[in-house]
Amino acid sequence: MKTIKSRLRKLADRHGTPLFIIDHDAIRRNYRHFKKHLPLVQVYYAVKANSNQEIIKTLFDEGCSFDVASYNEFMQVYEYIKHFGKRVKDFYIWDKIIFSNTIKDRQTLQKIKKYRPLVTYDNYDELDKIRRYCPTAGLVLRLKVPDIGSQVEMSSKFGLEPGEAMQLIRRSFDVGLIVEGLSFHVGSQCANFDNYTNALQIAAGIFNEARQAGYAMKIVDIGGGFPVAYNEGVPRLERLGRIINSECLRLFPADIELIAEPGRFMVANAATLVTEIIGRARRDGKLFYHVNDGVYHTFSGVVYDHWIPNFYAFKKGAKEVCAVVGPTCDSFDKISVSEELPGNLKPGDYLYTKNIGAYSIASSTTFNGFEGAKILHLHR
Repeated sequence: MKTIKSRLRKLADRHGTPLFIIDHDAIRRNYRHFKKHLPLVQVYYAVKANSNQEIIKTLFDEGCSFDVASYNEFMQVYEYIKHFGKRVKDFYIWDKIIFSNTIKDRQTLQKIKKYRPLVTYDNYDELDKIRRYCPTAGLVLRLKVPDIGSQVEMSSKFGLEPGEAMQLIRRSFDVGLIVEGLSFHVGSQCANFDNYTNALQIAAGIFNEARQAGYAMKIVDIGGGFPVAYNEGVPRLERLGRIINSECLRLFPADIELIAEPGRFMVANAATLVTEIIGRARRDGKLFYHVNDGVYHTFSGVVYDHWIPNFYAFKKGAKEVCAVVGPTCDSFDKISVSEELPGNLKPGDYLYTKNIGAYSIASSTTFNGFEGAKILHLHR
């Protein structure tokens, strides 16, 4: 720990703060760990978790596929294949990129039409839109599944009721489109593994019924939600991998293509943030540390991702329960009001935050004119 602190302090002294440090070796380890425990699954990194271009490049070089939600995210991946020959490029786009946003505007569909993309959908209006503006697409029908206990639920906004699935599949083929498979998402940071088993059973029932009806579907997309070990209480991927591997072998034909869309799992533990205390005050008896980053910036996950922040001091001292707040003039910009930190810290001292790689800089803003953290890449 002393070595880590010393290194972080030196990097902050050299590069300034706030400093967002991305360790690409950690990203590679996460990708390989996922592949080890889910060997049957093709990994599509969910770019939305952290869309930093260097992260995409690292995963591209590892052989990863990509889950994109917009044309801009698609173009971030396309940057690395644009020099390929047409046949190789077309195959890459078909085999390694999925547009997993179930609702796409017509302009996006028109732009991606020439690429013959794989896209998700979950309703009749979206089917009609795809038919009109991107009839070259292969379709993946997203199902509504249980997401009980997940950190961020998904089912209230996405997914078709399973009982309506066969009717929409038939309609899709009737209008000349091809449904390649099914997808679901059990909610982000899912620690309730029953969600996966229930979702797989739901998907298998529909998948097998569709095949019996003559629709040669082949893809099952098990989505994201793979939990990051933010603390010791989080169940591990090793156990989930055993569950998913066993259930998929039991429930589906041997010729299916399994894909997944991990985002958080790939990047959450790959980044550390160093912030600087820029002010301190006692308010109603509680010590407030004002730092040069906040919920409008790298700590945006506190708001949008229900993420619980953490702070560690470089100095030692008697600890007390403190508040850590951001630099903006909005009173909403409170990162945490219950951090145990030394009470002797002063302006100019540093704090650091671990496991902040997912849903942090991805949703950072420039509110109040603050530019956000400088990004430093290690082990690219």
